[in-house]
Amino acid sequence: MSEPAPLHVPGWWQDAVIYQVYPRSFADGDGDGVGDLSGLLTRLPYIASLGVDGIWMTPFQPSPQVDQGYDVSDYCGVDPLFGTMAQFDALLDAAHARGLRIFLDVVPNHCSSEHPLFKAAVAAGPGSPERAMFHFVDGVDGDTPPNNWQSVFGGRAWSRVDPGSDADQQWYLHLFAPEQPDWNWRNPAVGDYFEGVLRFWFEKGVDGLRIDVAHALFKAEGLTDSAGTGTVVDGLRSNPQVSDQEEVHEVYRRWRRVAASYSPERVLVGEVNLAPHRAARYTRHDEMHQAFAFSFVKLGWDAAAWAAVGTELEEARREHGAPLTWALENHDIVRSATRFGGGEQGALRARAGLLAILGLPGGAYIYQGQELNLPEVDVPLEARVDPMWTRGGVSRDGARVPLPWTSASENAFGFSPPGSASPWLPVAAGWGSRSVEAHQAGEDSTLQLLRAALELRKQLTEQEILSPDDGGTWRVEDRSLLVCERGDRFLVAVAMGDVPARLPEGDVVLSSSPLTAEGLLPPDAAAWVLTQDS
Repeated sequence: MSEPAPLHVPGWWQDAVIYQVYPRSFADGDGDGVGDLSGLLTRLPYIASLGVDGIWMTPFQPSPQVDQGYDVSDYCGVDPLFGTMAQFDALLDAAHARGLRIFLDVVPNHCSSEHPLFKAAVAAGPGSPERAMFHFVDGVDGDTPPNNWQSVFGGRAWSRVDPGSDADQQWYLHLFAPEQPDWNWRNPAVGDYFEGVLRFWFEKGVDGLRIDVAHALFKAEGLTDSAGTGTVVDGLRSNPQVSDQEEVHEVYRRWRRVAASYSPERVLVGEVNLAPHRAARYTRHDEMHQAFAFSFVKLGWDAAAWAAVGTELEEARREHGAPLTWALENHDIVRSATRFGGGEQGALRARAGLLAILGLPGGAYIYQGQELNLPEVDVPLEARVDPMWTRGGVSRDGARVPLPWTSASENAFGFSPPGSASPWLPVAAGWGSRSVEAHQAGEDSTLQLLRAALELRKQLTEQEILSPDDGGTWRVEDRSLLVCERGDRFLVAVAMGDVPARLPEGDVVLSSSPLTAEGLLPPDAAAWVLTQDS
């Protein structure tokens, strides 16, 4: 494997491959059944061996854990559940020593109801400066909230401060759980507070931040009713009152100036769940560096749909100069092996999809376990803890089950040390055959395919066959062969039909499944092709 690129490379993020770690399900170091910083530290050599450029860590800051860490009560600390700040510092140093950058999650739309500033707001009463940090509003009457907005997690997006009080009849806004009050970004004090949060982590040497619900910070002036039911689904897009307000862009211009004040420049990556032409506006030259292509993340197995979305993303890139960022999985969506049909066919498709996104122009994000081709787990009803399940009937727990490290079933397939407590979510039966150990032993495993792809990706970049500035030209051949031409010497092909497909002219340098005896790409397989010009 080639040596990792130096950490201080300008623009390194444009074509970086980042590995997403969900800490509580990655590796348990202290035996309490929950993954933690010490477990992650011991597994850093494994992550480095993949050939990725960095790690994105979902929240490990202090939190009551109502939403598994996305209800933050202290943005500048470490929850004892995961370890200590000294352990984080050691992890950061060890990652940098291995050429791995570290991205953290920041959650600026909402905090925990246990956050000191929210508790102070509740105590201060109506009309106070403390309440102006959040959305405290008088209701229509004691039993009727200020408007008809609904929560992402189900039910209304408003809760009474004190349902039994005649003196305080205000309600507060929470687009997610009632324990997650929304910040009022129209108050300049909120912006000042979060600049302090950014600087705290940047001063520590964190390389970048992934910004949760980045498009929803500002709510429409007046907080008026949404048309129709006010339901908030599919990334808040059905309620324009709480999403994509123009004022939000000034937040990211400010944050970009903060990021640029450090050397090397820190990187901002947005969770912007909008259509491509809207999402691209968040990555203009003076705003965030990247935003996830959510219209791509949620695709099924359909060549025409991939080509259409790919073309739309490329058009947005050309219009706004927005670099592309590809992903097929994360902690919030059904794993691709299941989403693409399940069983052996779904596994083949997920493997092909992984190879495909690694060949597309721009950066890529891989979710832990994707390199093991893990399917979604049907977590027993009594074991589910996701608030989206308990409040809205949709569970994300199946993509968050602890990783299997060993073929033997002891200690949750190696997730925890001997003698540990049961894992926070139950592991699946037969998980050992899908473990890191099993994949390490298989020459043709998805783990080995990932390593080969990332090594080849680096080589082709060094040879200037691939470039961070490449665009993509998308088409569908013979009704089911997806083709994305990257630059003028390389293409990605994915056979999405039921019969083997004839590839465009060129040399196949990597494929997710062996070609047929006739040199055709079998169904549910992907290939990287160097064209004849090379």
